[in-house]
Amino acid sequence: MRLPTRPARRLLVGAVAATLLSGLTLTSVATAGSPSPTDRPDPHAAKEVGRPDMDVRFATFNASLNRAEEGQLLADLSTPDNAQARAVAEIIQRTDPDVLLVNEFDFVEGGAAAELFRSNYLEVPQQGAEPVDYPYYYVAPSNTGVPSGYDLNNDGVVGGPDDAFGFGEFEGQYGMVVYSKFPIDVEAVRTFQLFKWADMPGNLIPTDFYSPEEQAVLRLSSKSHWDLPISVGNTTVHFLVSHPTPPTFDGPEDRNGRRNHDEIRFWADYVTPGATADYIYDDQGGTGGLPARAAFVIAGDQNADPLDGDSYDGAISALLDHPRINTRSTPSSAGGVEASELQGGINLEHLGDPGHDTADFAEPPGNIRADYVLPSSRLRILDSGVFWPTSDDPLSRLTGTYPFPSSDHRLVWVDLKLPHRQ
Repeated sequence: MRLPTRPARRLLVGAVAATLLSGLTLTSVATAGSPSPTDRPDPHAAKEVGRPDMDVRFATFNASLNRAEEGQLLADLSTPDNAQARAVAEIIQRTDPDVLLVNEFDFVEGGAAAELFRSNYLEVPQQGAEPVDYPYYYVAPSNTGVPSGYDLNNDGVVGGPDDAFGFGEFEGQYGMVVYSKFPIDVEAVRTFQLFKWADMPGNLIPTDFYSPEEQAVLRLSSKSHWDLPISVGNTTVHFLVSHPTPPTFDGPEDRNGRRNHDEIRFWADYVTPGATADYIYDDQGGTGGLPARAAFVIAGDQNADPLDGDSYDGAISALLDHPRINTRSTPSSAGGVEASELQGGINLEHLGDPGHDTADFAEPPGNIRADYVLPSSRLRILDSGVFWPTSDDPLSRLTGTYPFPSSDHRLVWVDLKLPHRQ
């Protein structure tokens, strides 16, 4: 598989200063980590001649680095020989994102798992691929596995993964981590783990399914929503990341499909200028949405396809049809087309372009577009793609077929031109 060659990134000397400290705890709901700047100098710092526009690759990857038991991911990453983690790391190395969201990465307090994956896998050459260095990362708690104290699935028993604020066998299962080659402005990070679903105007809560007491405590985010300001030169890009619940595993009330819809809609409201986002509050006590001129990239496994699958009607359209979001380029792959043809079945009935698929799912729903990297409309898209090699490509060993060597999702990337700002 051939990935586009990007020109060397350019940046003013000293424009990107390291600001994080290893294991820094911000609040009770946010933990960030990175080495000190003296240990890891900014890899992009270089003398600039002319206008310092930046070619930056943003990516999302549901890497399926979740485990069935608490502590298992930490154990698996403590040595450099876990086969799945090596495959995931090689995909990341071969695509070389500058800013990367990894979904389904179990949360471990203090960032221990994130650090081990970085040091034992990303910084180690995998099958001839060049190692990748991320001086900065961000992790924070997830709603998954956090007990709600209520019988949220109405099975007559309180407790278990389906009665947690987000489905999970233990707290932090299916969490997420962001890795970055550029500094994360930790002091300005906003998280929305605790935001109540009922506090979203016009929400789709199935009120006939959840009791008034349950509606009063339900959280919107099945994991969390994060706004991470990334300092790229003298431009700040807000990396807006999440992982909405799959719109399945429920009944006719469609509680998961409705929640998925509103988790996606949250970002649509957040980036809408004016009073639309006035209802939003974060875990740090701030209110409102993103400033009208702010640059942003929305990323994550949204678990919703615009034409196929079983998501709530129009769920992903809230983003794809948003006037502040640049959708002029849709990431694609030849591997997705080939997989649809070879696997057949429901895939041949789909209305969407199989080249845009990002997930290799069993039926139903079959292969769909689930993962997105969506920049703001003022950011110019240079290129984009889905890492899904065709079967005759040697790199197809990294994606394969079930049981997958890495994940049932594919890494999605978008290259952006970020303008210099005075």
